Amino acid sequence: MARKDYRRQLESLREGVLEMSEMVLTQLARSLEAYAERDEARARSVVEGDDAINDRYLDLEGDCVGLLALQQPVAGDLRFIASSFKIITDLERVGDLAVNLAQYSMAADRNRYPDIDIEHIGRSVLRMLEDAMDAYATDDAEATTRIADTDDEIDDLCERASAVVVRDLVDTTTSDETLLEDVSRMLLTIRDLERVGDHAVNIAARTLYMVENDDELLY
Repeated sequence: MARKDYRRQLESLREGVLEMSEMVLTQLARSLEAYAERDEARARSVVEGDDAINDRYLDLEGDCVGLLALQQPVAGDLRFIASSFKIITDLERVGDLAVNLAQYSMAADRNRYPDIDIEHIGRSVLRMLEDAMDAYATDDAEATTRIADTDDEIDDLCERASAVVVRDLVDTTTSDETLLEDVSRMLLTIRDLERVGDHAVNIAARTLYMVENDDELLY
């Protein structure tokens, strides 16, 4: 009976991590929608929803610590619990980045940088995060390397977008406070989207380690 209870706890942990990921994915999608549609009410709902993610994180952290302390897992189970703990940390940070993006959206001047497709970058990192969590849910080690490869494309998109902003700043003959605020906000938006991609890679790396005891993607 004790063994069955232990297996149920492990299954419950995976379910909890996946439930938290759905919360975070919803938050990130809403923040991107708020940006695209200039929807201040939706942006505020993202900010207000962050507490629920933090609470879920703390609950799952407690579950991980309890399993490690009371069950003393080894081998695959130990890797699963440790990886799950690291993954919920990445998810919590993505939740924070979604809040940042929602806050930026409430003040962004979308007319200043028409050549920068924030929505495209946002959709790309959202899909990366979805794919990373699907890999975790199904123990798909092969998918993890594809996710890591995709990050190079995201980095390139973000680098080119940042270059557009910097070039615009250099070429502008006037430098008022509003311009500097717009430049700073756009660079922060690009940076935070790139960080979401980095967290997706972290999740993929932990999944690969969890499934195959392979630390190739860890950094």
